[in-house]
Parts: sequence; structure tokens; C-alpha cells
Amino acid sequence: MPTESSADNTRNDAASGPYKVNSLIIDPASDPLAGTVVWDRARSLWNGGMLLTAVLLGPLYFSWGAFAVYLILLEITLLAGHSVGFHRRLIHRTFQCPLWLERVLVWLGTLVGMQGPFWVIQSHDFRDWAQRQSRCHPYLCHGQGMLKDAWWNLHCRLQLQQPPGFDPGPGIGDDPFYRFLQRTWMLQQVPLAILLYAIGGMPWLVWGVCARVATGVSMHWWVGYICHSQGPQTWLVDQGAVQAHNVPWAAIPSMGESWHNNHHAFPASALHGLYPGQIDIGYGFICLLRRLGLAWNIQTPDVLPPRQGITALQPNAEVAMRRSRFDG
Repeated sequence: MPTESSADNTRNDAASGPYKVNSLIIDPASDPLAGTVVWDRARSLWNGGMLLTAVLLGPLYFSWGAFAVYLILLEITLLAGHSVGFHRRLIHRTFQCPLWLERVLVWLGTLVGMQGPFWVIQSHDFRDWAQRQSRCHPYLCHGQGMLKDAWWNLHCRLQLQQPPGFDPGPGIGDDPFYRFLQRTWMLQQVPLAILLYAIGGMPWLVWGVCARVATGVSMHWWVGYICHSQGPQTWLVDQGAVQAHNVPWAAIPSMGESWHNNHHAFPASALHGLYPGQIDIGYGFICLLRRLGLAWNIQTPDVLPPRQGITALQPNAEVAMRRSRFDG
């Protein structure tokens, strides 16, 4: 299957491996422990403003039509945008697709309202790298109570004293569209807001933008918090400061992202729900793209190199995994 970006192939082939954190430049001085949590004014005002608007105006402008718009746009942006576009495609490169489609998916991910693509990649990879070390800062391991962790992750940022360098790599860092999205990530809501207001007035605007962004951003943090706090485990990442958990009841609202123990063990896999009965809507969407001829080279554990540095916590974990339906 041809691809529209030779840089994409270069990144896949020349990267340090499918299980590595590829956007970071790590040297011996890089330290995931020493750092200070500081208030991030722009994100705090953005996240707080969206939540406050949703709480104050949502009940006043409620209608079933507006609520339907909220649900539809929330599902589309979280599924196609964040889970598939940002996480499984841009960050982990677990499948290939046409460049135009990748850009559409990343734009939808930006519409979730968390931040731009470079920030999302960097914050994800910083946390991924830190959690694989023997110790890391509590900010990076969700090591505080829920309220403090919410404040830190939704309104603050961590300034490490010796952070790794960041380079998203060819095909991403030098993509003019992704640069544009990073500069204008807040403004990406404006065209949608105008369209929603023109069709449905204030109810569609409040619920389709403010309530949706507040929910999507808060849900992303919350799923991350619970997936590093409680739930069953099948695999252990050796010597990792933080171990992830599977949270079955969150599988549907998170689009399969809550099979996080599986994901920590096999981050290069497009499939997170590795075992029978583990619903993974994000992987189902990728399989739909494949049937349409829009996705190929989909990575699952059966076609990836063996993963070193993990230990099975349950008997026959690998056998049961390989008997599951990798073909979607």
C-alpha cells in the first residue's frame, strides 16, 4: 500500500524501536524526579473557563438537540481524534494511513481541546519515559490524591530541572499543518462554534463546544488517573516506577484507552483490548479504516518483535493474548 509521506516511513524505520519513547532526546543528566509544579496560566484559564461556562450556562441552554450534538461531537473527537489520531497514530505510529487522513484525525484530536499536537506528544512521552524509570516526580506518576492531581494536571505544568530534549521527528515536527495547529489550538474551536451557533443558536454552542471540551479534557485526565491507581493487571513493566491497570468499566467511554495495563506492556500495538471480551472501540475504528483501504500495516503483538522487560502476572497471559482476535 503506498503512502503519501516518505518522512513517515523514515520515522518508522529509523526510530529507536517500536517500544521506545521516540520523541525524547535523553542523556545521562535527564532526571524525571527533580522539578517544580507551577501554574500554567493559559491552560488553567482555558480549562477553568470551559468548565465554568458549561456548569453555569449548560442548564440554562439545555435541549435534547444540543445534548445530542454534544454526545456526537464528543464521541467523534475522542475516538477518531484523540484515541486514534493522537495516541495510536501520531504518538505510537501503530498503523499507517494517507497523510491527508492523518491530518484530519490530528485536527479532530486538537478539537478535543487539550492542547496542540506537539504539546500532546511531549507531555505523553515525558510521562511515558518517567514512568519507566525507577523513580519519578509525583506529577508524572499521579502520585497525589485525586483533587491535587486534577489541579496539577489540568491547571499546572511540571518544570523538570534536567528534562530530556524534545524532537517530534520528521513528518511531524516539520509539518506546516501541525505547526499551525500547535500555534492556534484554542482558535480551532472558533469555526466550529460559529457553525454550531448558526445552526442551533446558544444551546448548540454551549453544549457543542464548552460542555464538550470540559468533558473531554476532564475525562482524559480522569481515565489517566484511575488507570494508574486501581484495577486488574496482567503484565508488569520491570523496574518501572509506575504500573498501569486495566479498568474494564471505562473501556467504552475511553474508546479502549482504559486497557492501560495492556498498553504499558505493548505500547506499539494498535490494539489495546488484547484479550477476549475486552472492548476496544479505537481498534475497531482502525479496522474500519483498513476495510475502506485507508489504513494498513496495523501493528498488534503477533506481528511485533518480542517485548523485553515485562513480566506476566497471570499464567498463560501470552497464550491467551495470542488466541484473541488480532484481525479485528
